[in-house]
Amino acid sequence: MADPANADTVPDAPEPASPGATVRLCRRSDLEPGSVRRFDVAGLRIALARIGDELFAVGDRCSHEDFPLSDGEVWAEECELECAKHGSTFDLRTGAPCSLPATTPVPVYQLVVDGDDVSVVVP
Repeated sequence: MADPANADTVPDAPEPASPGATVRLCRRSDLEPGSVRRFDVAGLRIALARIGDELFAVGDRCSHEDFPLSDGEVWAEECELECAKHGSTFDLRTGAPCSLPATTPVPVYQLVVDGDDVSVVVP
């Protein structure tokens, strides 16, 4: 299981942030293509994944076992993120589960990219 000490906490993010607020997570160049990274921001656990030049943000809790999706593997061709615990995969565009045992979607968060800065919109 992911160690919360390894999560990136956004220091200037208000806790809790107002709905609609935009909170900077990192630079695009901080995330290698094919990788995923966890961020704790505004009371949310977010898994930020990169496939090529595209970025995706989903809730960082598998809906089947509450395991961190950021510990899993990015499946670039399928645009999915695999949970390392039981192998469920989630569509990074919609949050929908693509394989069992998960049957419930994970949240998807809107991102704003301004130059190299990547921010999330707080729901």
